[in-house]
Amino acid sequence: MGVEKKVLRAYLSGGMEHAPRAGAGWRSELQKWIENELGHRVFNPVVASERFLTKHYPGISQKRLKRTNLTDFQKLVSALVMIDCLEIARRTDYVVCLWDESAAKGAGTKGELTIAKYFGKPVYVVTTKRQADIPGWIIGCTTKLFNEFDQLKNFLKARYKRKVR
Repeated sequence: MGVEKKVLRAYLSGGMEHAPRAGAGWRSELQKWIENELGHRVFNPVVASERFLTKHYPGISQKRLKRTNLTDFQKLVSALVMIDCLEIARRTDYVVCLWDESAAKGAGTKGELTIAKYFGKPVYVVTTKRQADIPGWIIGCTTKLFNEFDQLKNFLKARYKRKVR
């Protein structure tokens, strides 16, 4: 018998707090593509956050909690940060990031890319921003920049070509 090949795992990074629908649209579409075309697993932080909130904070509005109870809000967000940090550090093989206005306005994406860089995980960034407008820190964490998702997909297909038996 052959040795079981490890299934790779992608992490989908990008704006959530300041993004429409927490960035669920592009993540859902790309998750399906990665799973179907590459056979990789995907960690989608929108789905993971919803699952965590439903289990531990049912019916809570994060925006309202942020305004009304900073201590509880900090505990909630701290738990989400740990979920994402551990996912990248322990289980992720590569990170795909959408760098747009919502990512630039928030802080989580910057942290996720920094953790990925520290742990030697490739970071593939899709952005329509001019390179001069991307923070140097983000560029420093990036393995490869793409102008559109189709370029990324072509790269991923070539880089992580699925082996057919």
